[in-house]
Amino acid sequence: MAWEAILWAIFFLMNIGLIAFNLYQIVCLSDLEADYMNPFESSSRINAVVVPEFALHGVLCVLLLLTGHWIMFLFTLPIACYNASLFLKRRHLIDVTEVFRFLSAEKKYRIIKLGFYLVLFVLVIIRKIYLLPGHRVLSAGTFSAILSVFHFNNEELDVRSSFLEF
Repeated sequence: MAWEAILWAIFFLMNIGLIAFNLYQIVCLSDLEADYMNPFESSSRINAVVVPEFALHGVLCVLLLLTGHWIMFLFTLPIACYNASLFLKRRHLIDVTEVFRFLSAEKKYRIIKLGFYLVLFVLVIIRKIYLLPGHRVLSAGTFSAILSVFHFNNEELDVRSSFLEF
């Protein structure tokens, strides 16, 4: 049980790192688009963090696979496969001379990855919360327990009754 909580804390930190790498790349591309940064500086900054991002995502996938979290592994696998194909085709780095031609596509690609990492972040947080002491570990039939957090009855939402109690 304690190892499980430590493992999800590691997944949480890795996910924060992936989000930070991706946000940094989006900011660099936005600065290039707004002409705050020259193409060489922008592409060198982005290229410096692309390989560590790919490695961190690969380590996250391997840890999910080795620890038996199959659903989360299958969820992260498509991005890992796409990253691997970009790396093997040597298209993972941004070329300084052609950066403006692919600027829009690169921004869209990174924004989609950011959305993916944010969904993964929410899933990791939900899993981490249910591993805290006092909560039971999630099992296959507790999806309704997760959704019950967002379910309110009319008495809880009635502002008039809570206001008149004072």
